[in-house]
Amino acid sequence: MAAPAKLIAIIASLSLSLYSLYLLTNRRRAISHSKHKTLITTHNNNKPKRNGIVGAIGNTPLIRINSLSDATGCEILAKAEFLNPGGSVKDRVAVKIIEEALESGQLLKGGVVTEGSAGSTAISLATVAPAYGCKCHVVIPDDAAIEKSEILEALGATVERVRPVSITHKDHFVNIARRRALEANKLALQDINQTDTKNVTNTNGYSSDKGQQGAIVSSEHKGGFFADQFENLANYRAHYEGTGPEIWEQTGGKLHAFIAAAGTGGTVAGVSRFLKEKDPGIKCFLVDPPGSGLFNKVTRGVMYTKEEAEGKRLKNPFDTITEGIGINRLTENFKMAQLDGAFKGTDIEAVEMSRFLLKNDGLFIGSSSAMNCVGAVRLARLLGPGHTVVTILCDSGMRHLSKFCNPEYLSQHGLTPSAKALEFLDCR
Repeated sequence: MAAPAKLIAIIASLSLSLYSLYLLTNRRRAISHSKHKTLITTHNNNKPKRNGIVGAIGNTPLIRINSLSDATGCEILAKAEFLNPGGSVKDRVAVKIIEEALESGQLLKGGVVTEGSAGSTAISLATVAPAYGCKCHVVIPDDAAIEKSEILEALGATVERVRPVSITHKDHFVNIARRRALEANKLALQDINQTDTKNVTNTNGYSSDKGQQGAIVSSEHKGGFFADQFENLANYRAHYEGTGPEIWEQTGGKLHAFIAAAGTGGTVAGVSRFLKEKDPGIKCFLVDPPGSGLFNKVTRGVMYTKEEAEGKRLKNPFDTITEGIGINRLTENFKMAQLDGAFKGTDIEAVEMSRFLLKNDGLFIGSSSAMNCVGAVRLARLLGPGHTVVTILCDSGMRHLSKFCNPEYLSQHGLTPSAKALEFLDCR
């Protein structure tokens, strides 16, 4: 009887081991499935959950521009980015830049974000920086519309208006903004060096010993961070993770082309790359204002023509009334773009388009938005009727009252609109 009892014990032990293995395997499968599900969720919703004003950024409507759609026989759709809390597409970029900088430790709460901007990115940074407990210092060219610097000051940002010079000049507004961040970091470092080595942090009047956790940063000077919208790939990622997926979802993946102008290049790069990954057949185009070299780079592989070389242009950096678009260098953001071609636009086309859309669609848009719509019509005509073309309405005309929307200013530059319909696009 001993042998059967021993055999039963062995079988029972083996059964228990197999059952334990079964439970462990199932648990691992469940964990694996959970991780896989989390990955799917993360992939489908790349944007982190945000609250307050920051949570209202993005997911802008994709609207049909009726007049242009009816005129071309295509569906011309536009992301109404002027409906973001800060009034432009740059809200997305500002949030991404600040969040990544805080996460990496390059920016501290209470620190100052500096940027050189023609207006929209600066306004977006000034809008969202307080939501992260940060300040904003902006350097802006003095030929930008005056209302932009007035808005910045009203938002509480420190504003420097400087004369426009070449990007190679030490006093180009972008280079000055970079220096301001370095200066803020020097001040913070001086405060650290002057602080007692006891590492005591004062918060709202209360003191706490932080032991060996490291030197503190002054409550007054928390350092600076240069946003660097032209070269910082957080710009590109904001559109690859946000704008592009929204366009894909809002069209149900049924679009044939996308077109936009480029300043930093973040929008056209992020959206084009995302859409191309979803469907390589989607055509992505650039529309470029006067004086910019990007048209030549996309279509000919070179940046300049003789007429556009430095010193040949009447105004630095470009001879155009459009703001925030066009550039004569390749940024890290633009290098990420996947483009099939490009169109050139003119100042008068942008002006005429803005008036046409205001009259026929009730859309009051800025210069870059108008140039994008010029490009959308040209691309629609190239593709032919029955196609869906998407573009970006970057901001409204409210930031362009003193120049692009000012009849007297336009008259002085020979840009008084006179078209009755879209005949201004038929002149070439």
